[in-house]
Amino acid sequence: MRPHYSADRKTRTGTLLSTIEPITSQNAPLFKTVRLCALEDAPHAFSATYAKEAEFTDAEWLQRVEQMNGQGGAGFLAMEGDQACGIVRSFLDSNDRTRAQLVSMWTAPTHRHRGIGRRLVNAALRWAHLRGAHTLLLMVTSNNEPAIRFYERLGFTRTGRTEPYPHDPGVIEYEMSRPILAAPDS
Repeated sequence: MRPHYSADRKTRTGTLLSTIEPITSQNAPLFKTVRLCALEDAPHAFSATYAKEAEFTDAEWLQRVEQMNGQGGAGFLAMEGDQACGIVRSFLDSNDRTRAQLVSMWTAPTHRHRGIGRRLVNAALRWAHLRGAHTLLLMVTSNNEPAIRFYERLGFTRTGRTEPYPHDPGVIEYEMSRPILAAPDS
């Protein structure tokens, strides 16, 4: 049985609603597919590149999944039926386990503005809260205003810390954070 953070549900019209589930070795091929889609769709949102990750072997993808074993890191897929439509990963800071990082956040363009991104972030918040983290941090590129506004709506604020974006010297990354006060419901 696959663990889900919410059950498959249908609306009154019969449309399948999305579910959020952990990334595991059983759904590693879906993780690979959605990660590559994310890198192709939004190359400026990630420090990794499609060209590099498309070359990963299946063993390398499984190794990445093993790093999301739930102890020091976790990953979640948004699913609509058997199709992955979003992804997020989180990990505890190795120097300060009261801090967690949110990385690799992406929702398919066809599924944006439907609450899936919020639910993915909430899954990462729940995971981090259950491991004693008090703060969730992320980096977002300065040229991604929709993402900045999305994170602000979820309670994230800029910390003042910035870094140069590795693939474009004209772009910087802003660090944003929010407190983890309690585990969100969904």
